[in-house]
Amino acid sequence: MTASRFRAGDPVRVRRAFPPGHIRTPIYIRGASGVIERDCGDCINAEERAFGRPGLPGLPLYRVRFRQHEIWPDYAGPAGDSIEIELYANWLEPA
Repeated sequence: MTASRFRAGDPVRVRRAFPPGHIRTPIYIRGASGVIERDCGDCINAEERAFGRPGLPGLPLYRVRFRQHEIWPDYAGPAGDSIEIELYANWLEPA
């Protein structure tokens, strides 16, 4: 198992990258800032599996909470509304 890079409550930013191929990280979340909700442990790398490779070694996977207005600036709902997305560690950097 890989050592956890982040802990619950850590602020993070999603890398703004646009590599070709099957990418599990949604475009709308790239560049956004959020907070680690929890460490999901090491998981098979789905981005590698999409190309028929084994996806090993596994990568740390984190559930990250984003405020809705951070993702969609015109969001008209309550300020506390959030969305949670599971993202691999290689897409996250400290904020």
